[in-house]
Amino acid sequence: MTTAVCTKASAHSVTRFADYVQLTRPRLSAMALVTVAVGAVLASEGAPDWRLVANVLVGAALVAAAASALNQWMERETDALMQRTQNRPLPAGRLQPAEVLVFGALSAVAGVFYLALALPPLAAAVAALTLACYVFVYTPLKRKTSLNTLVGAIPGALPPVIGWTAVRNSVDVEIGILFLVLFLWQVPHFLAIAWMYRIDYSRAGLCMLPAVDPDGSTSGRQMVCYCLALVAASIALLAVHGAGTIYLAGALLLGIGFLACAVGFAWQRSVSRARIVLRASLIYLPALLTLLLLE
Repeated sequence: MTTAVCTKASAHSVTRFADYVQLTRPRLSAMALVTVAVGAVLASEGAPDWRLVANVLVGAALVAAAASALNQWMERETDALMQRTQNRPLPAGRLQPAEVLVFGALSAVAGVFYLALALPPLAAAVAALTLACYVFVYTPLKRKTSLNTLVGAIPGALPPVIGWTAVRNSVDVEIGILFLVLFLWQVPHFLAIAWMYRIDYSRAGLCMLPAVDPDGSTSGRQMVCYCLALVAASIALLAVHGAGTIYLAGALLLGIGFLACAVGFAWQRSVSRARIVLRASLIYLPALLTLLLLE
């Protein structure tokens, strides 16, 4: 009897731990942390200070976990209405709102204070701005306007700035252009996701552009326009001596490929074409960042 009770308690603990991990959206957080590390490495002159890189990753990971948890706490009712999110810990009832709120708040405070104590203060300030913009601006706007994607692209593009300022304690032109690259990249990326799940978003009353753009023509045009701007922004790094000719060739190849996928969606708007754009976006960004690091 005792063994059975202990086994059940152990299984419950494992399940709760898995739910807290899910609450942090590890794949999304991991992508953000990669860009934090890229920002720190690019800002370093010579070999990076890996202890500094580790410190900024620890603080940024806590902030990312807080942003995800607080976002899900605020959206628990709409998440319950969407098939793709209804099995998250909160709408499924496996975690309670109060404990998620406490987890998110403690992670936010811990992350910002860790960065403030371990690194130059500007890094902590940028991290706090990222968290505030994502949770308190972008999340509420999803119920009010389709422009929320542009607002959400701001905190999505700030992680490499956290890494850069952790090293240099300043915001320079090079990191400004990288911020612009990530900002532009996110629009076709998220429009593709929103098109694939537009019925879900409509059911939940969230104003993603594809949910209020029935034939997808506006979504397609925006994908193409932002991909064109992305090509220009990606090669602008050459102008500030942040990259060389190998990077230029790779950036052009990647940008044209991403653009071609967006044009394909604009020409024939379908879930399969949107999925191609999504996959192209997931290839584009890691490949571009790798080229930057190699240069």
